[in-house]
Amino acid sequence: MRILLHICCANCAIYPVSVLRDKNHTVDGVFYNHNIHPYQEFRKRLDAVREYSRLVELNVLINETYLLEEFLKNVAVDPANRCNYCYLSRLEETARVAAEQEYDAFTTTLLYSRYQQHDAIRETGEALAQQYGLQFYYEDFRTGWQEGIRASKSMGLYRQQYCGCIYSEKDRYYPRSKN
Repeated sequence: MRILLHICCANCAIYPVSVLRDKNHTVDGVFYNHNIHPYQEFRKRLDAVREYSRLVELNVLINETYLLEEFLKNVAVDPANRCNYCYLSRLEETARVAAEQEYDAFTTTLLYSRYQQHDAIRETGEALAQQYGLQFYYEDFRTGWQEGIRASKSMGLYRQQYCGCIYSEKDRYYPRSKN
């Protein structure tokens, strides 16, 4: 199959790209991550994706649009459910591009992270696949978690410390109550 892979960051792309290529799929990437905060973090992740794509000869379509205000407008009322909007908006852009450029399927590196909600990602992907006349390629890439970490370190790629949005940054760094 010809698959368009949504890439949230270089580190999370390593294992899925390897697996998909090992299964003889043709893989291209798309970088669309309007949720990442602050802008300097967005740039670091984008630069790392560019470096990774050069190292492994992966064609990546880059969307450098930084739509922080749009992201915040859609999640500020209910931050606890921000991930659903985040999955939908990024996967919908991926599905739109995949349909426009006649890919067979699309998927996401979010399926590599053990911190993401796989059921929600899968449901969103399958609904969008039906809407856009594509397949959503689901695979639990978490099995390669350690392998991806080792590979990213050996490549010297920037390794982020939180999912990306302002809320996940707070979850990562703000001291939690002991209550």
